[in-house]
Amino acid sequence: MNTPDPNRPVPRKVLIVDDEPHMLRLTELSIKKGGFAIVTGRNGREALALAASEKPDLIVMDVTMPELDGLSALKQLKSSPATASIPVVMLTVRGHVLTRQQAEEAGAAVFLTKPFSPTQLLSEARRLLGETAPPPPAP
Repeated sequence: MNTPDPNRPVPRKVLIVDDEPHMLRLTELSIKKGGFAIVTGRNGREALALAASEKPDLIVMDVTMPELDGLSALKQLKSSPATASIPVVMLTVRGHVLTRQQAEEAGAAVFLTKPFSPTQLLSEARRLLGETAPPPPAP
């Protein structure tokens, strides 16, 4: 039987929401490099349900999604006392009509344009969660 090591810290949980499988995977791989636990969803409705049930420490969400777009989901997350304090990184394709100002006014902590730098995304995730990058391995 596997018992958790009480000395090992529990990884912070990140909810990633994107309807495009390749972007979902790229985002997941970028965030996993930070040692975070990952939960994924494919639309705004799933984002709301997973945020409530999984209680992530951070949400990374696309803007353009079916059923409920990312901006509408963000507004609902920020209006709920249970999820209002979760920082949200919004991702959008270059040229989308949503502006950085609109995303920030809706409550986004960070607004990144696709294609994004995986290093920048991980850096933003660490910053929002108050973590620093691990030291480089010894030679």
